[in-house]
Amino acid sequence: MHLLRLIQSQVRLGEPLPWGVRDQQGKLLLARGQVIANEAQLAALLERGASVDIEEVRAAASRSEAEAKRPTSLFAQWEQVLWQLDRVLRSVGGEPGFGQRVNELVQHIEALTLRDPDIAIYLTVRQDPKRLTIYALAHSVHGAMVSLLMARRLGWDEAPTHTLMKAALTMNIAILDLQGRMAAQGVPATPPQMDMIRLHPTQGVEMLKAAGIDDATWLDTIAHHHERPDGTGYPAGLHEAGELTTVLRYIDVFLAKMAPRALRAPLSAQLAARQLFQESGGAPASAAIIKEFGIYPPGEFVQLKSGEMAVVVRRGANASTPLAAAITDRHGMPNVNTVVRETSKAEFAITALAAERNLVLRVPPERLFGLPE
Repeated sequence: MHLLRLIQSQVRLGEPLPWGVRDQQGKLLLARGQVIANEAQLAALLERGASVDIEEVRAAASRSEAEAKRPTSLFAQWEQVLWQLDRVLRSVGGEPGFGQRVNELVQHIEALTLRDPDIAIYLTVRQDPKRLTIYALAHSVHGAMVSLLMARRLGWDEAPTHTLMKAALTMNIAILDLQGRMAAQGVPATPPQMDMIRLHPTQGVEMLKAAGIDDATWLDTIAHHHERPDGTGYPAGLHEAGELTTVLRYIDVFLAKMAPRALRAPLSAQLAARQLFQESGGAPASAAIIKEFGIYPPGEFVQLKSGEMAVVVRRGANASTPLAAAITDRHGMPNVNTVVRETSKAEFAITALAAERNLVLRVPPERLFGLPE
């Protein structure tokens, strides 16, 4: 074994290691695939003389070269966005240029969303209940994506659209880890946790100001996105809020209802949309969100008249007749290959939402959409 001293530039914080990290005697400290989460952990390893096996480095380089030649799945790119957001949010207190990093991420999310809006919506509807600990990251990314789709449907200018997206990405910056713990803990929030929840809008604004953010609309949107017209919101119990603030609350609540929790199953998109419409009084922003998702949005699990169970993959010209990928045959047996059905045809009409089953999660989404896996 030939060891090379690890250098800081070799490590990408928050991403799986492409090789093992060893001490100076070759003893394994971190296996390949594990993650160095922050600069403090990296600094401690470097101080201990952390090293890597040159053969492992060469093998990783070969893998990277092969992967670079292979088309990257759009789903893999969305997965990378989660960890990019994690790195950006955790850099708020220690690295200059925070605002620019958020702007760059907004532009990246916009590009991925517009490349295939149906896949973007699929990711909000079809979330893995085994990944609750990253709820905060997924929720923020989905919030930015829905902000974009809603704003484009309403004809908003770029400036308010991007401000809303930035607010969605950073609204929970003060409770990044707490949200994941609460989603996965399986018991109601404790009083100390609720105190942190009530304070997080104010604390988030303070963190952003300390990082050099001086956009008053961005800050105000975060400060008041939990206020409600009846005065029961927090942190100030206001009865009125700005347009972006109100819209962010709609998006925040709508997505939270569709997200799985250890304590409860997610609501269907139909039920979440119905509740959003009622709670907002049919406001234009909520109506735009509901129209973007449709009656059966991508990711919804449905029963077809043919007897097949299918996952919606594409919105149709009509809100009630999307394209759906059948993942079972008419007898309920899993299909080896998915077959796309036009639910506008009588024999493949949607008859009901299907009961939630783990079968959906076992089918790679690339296969549903006919993309390379």
